Amino acid sequence: MRLFFILTLLIASHQMKGQSTELPYYELPETSAAFTAGTVAARQIDGLGFRFYWATANLTQADLNYKPNNDARTTAETILHIYDLSNVVLSAALKQPYHKDHVSQLSIEEVRAKALRNLKQAADILREAADLKVFKIDFGQGEFPFWNAINGPIADAIWHCGQIASYRRTSGNPISAKINHFTGTVTR
Repeated sequence: MRLFFILTLLIASHQMKGQSTELPYYELPETSAAFTAGTVAARQIDGLGFRFYWATANLTQADLNYKPNNDARTTAETILHIYDLSNVVLSAALKQPYHKDHVSQLSIEEVRAKALRNLKQAADILREAADLKVFKIDFGQGEFPFWNAINGPIADAIWHCGQIASYRRTSGNPISAKINHFTGTVTR
């Protein structure tokens, strides 16, 4: 009986831990009721988050090591680059200067999780924003308006998600056919 009780506690604890560490963007969040600059910017980031989630889900070591030629980044290096881009976007949303975060001690799964959470946090902040003029990209040598976040790190990260999708298809592990990028849903 005691063993049963201990096993039950361990299983419950493991399930609770899994629930608290669930990653955002398995599916797109509900759309906002209103079209504002903030909700549109947030939806763009949500779309990036959804694409990044599925481009990087269930990657094998062969996928992570893949690169089409010697001059290209590997998939793992591309994930690290997208993480850096997510930090630029989050820094703008937090109204803080961007500082490169060194994640060399983290696994690629941990970097992926941090990038997804960065995107979710940035989207949530922008979704509530009345005016995007207050959000700037600041690299410490001058500020850029939020427009540059849209055509800069957000667009760049979406581009790189497409690269990862292409790379993994080439390495034999395509994205699940159950993913619908148009609706942001997963067929169950």
